[in-house]
Amino acid sequence: MAAMMNNMKIFTNARVIDPASDFDGKTQVLVNEGVIVGIGDELTEEYQCEIIDCDGHVLMPGLIDMRVSTGEPGEEHRETLRSAGYAAVSGGITTIVVQPDTNPCIDDASKVDFIKRRGRDYCLAKVLPCGALTKGLAGEQMAEIGLMAQAGAIMFANGYGAIKDTKVMQRLLAYSCTFDALIAARPQDPWLAKGGVVAQGELAARLGLGGISSSAETIFANRDISLAAATGAKLLLDMVSSKNTIPLIETAKGHGLDVFASVNIHNLCLNDNDIGDYRTFAKLDPPLRSESDRLALIKAIKDGIIDVIVSGHDPRPPEEKRLPFDEAAFGSSALEALLPAALTLYHAGNLELLEIIKPLTANPAAILGLAQGKIQIGAPADLIVVDLGYPHRFDASQTFSKSKNAAFDGRLFQGKVLQTFVNGAKLYDIETGVVR
Repeated sequence: MAAMMNNMKIFTNARVIDPASDFDGKTQVLVNEGVIVGIGDELTEEYQCEIIDCDGHVLMPGLIDMRVSTGEPGEEHRETLRSAGYAAVSGGITTIVVQPDTNPCIDDASKVDFIKRRGRDYCLAKVLPCGALTKGLAGEQMAEIGLMAQAGAIMFANGYGAIKDTKVMQRLLAYSCTFDALIAARPQDPWLAKGGVVAQGELAARLGLGGISSSAETIFANRDISLAAATGAKLLLDMVSSKNTIPLIETAKGHGLDVFASVNIHNLCLNDNDIGDYRTFAKLDPPLRSESDRLALIKAIKDGIIDVIVSGHDPRPPEEKRLPFDEAAFGSSALEALLPAALTLYHAGNLELLEIIKPLTANPAAILGLAQGKIQIGAPADLIVVDLGYPHRFDASQTFSKSKNAAFDGRLFQGKVLQTFVNGAKLYDIETGVVR
């Protein structure tokens, strides 16, 4: 006789993808008390409980976005943790790493605790604070890394600014080893990038705009890899954009260093031609580069050289974007575009589905030491149901994000999240919108 379990859910009729084990096939998934407790083909015959019929669509882990900026605290007109949570779960993102570039920035344990509490109370997605490497993100005086780690900071970064002083960076990396902390570094030489607003090249020359050379990235990437080798630190090269950086990462990995790399979804799906005639919504940091750079970054994902795909969500209100290109702010809202944009690489034949999903789920979970990001017994039931063939035009004006600007605005996508579950609770349904 079938067991009656009212607090259980079974996901049926699904193509289940578990990137952590490279599984891609038909099966059922049993969830109880927010945790995956069973995986098999005949679970509906053993248990009587709520049935989630996936109607043949993909069931996969919720996405983990390691690069999300909000405006809370200090600039809530850009984004709050509440609005970011709505945007995240509607885009299939169940965990976000919040960057320290708030006002005031997250540079001590009390601010880490603030973000954790606000995330717990107001954000539908799970919120993991990223602590500042230096006080005030000034790049000079070391912040309270140890105390922030104890308070729950999942990693450390310096916002969009690189640590200019090599000696300071060396000390930060060496000290981080005491806490086994992950250090994220934006590899961009501030002196070479000074005055640049787009990638250096033909487009910059034609539009008369200041260019940022690929050397600005490779010089600091090489520096930080060398320091990681000398100190034994865990280093994430955050949002690489140049094909010339890829061999440096590959060599570091070949030498057994704890060096990882992420790439912004915009740099995988767009190139500098998308800036067109001064389209400020495509003014991004790092800048969009050439098509050859874009294709090299895709290949680096396929080869496992780049580990993580991030949204680079950096919402900016229209008044900061509808300005002359030189004056407009960098940044784009991207939480709701991350998955459909990534799926364009699958539909175009650039990457297999598992190759796309792993850098969005299992890889960030492994790097951060998280239990989510996989469909396995004992893992949190952070799950999404995705229709891979769902056609839609991305409309930034209809997003949950408070800042209605997006580099992907108007793009035709194929693939959309139908339902999002966090700890087994349904928080988004395409038919009804955000559930809570």
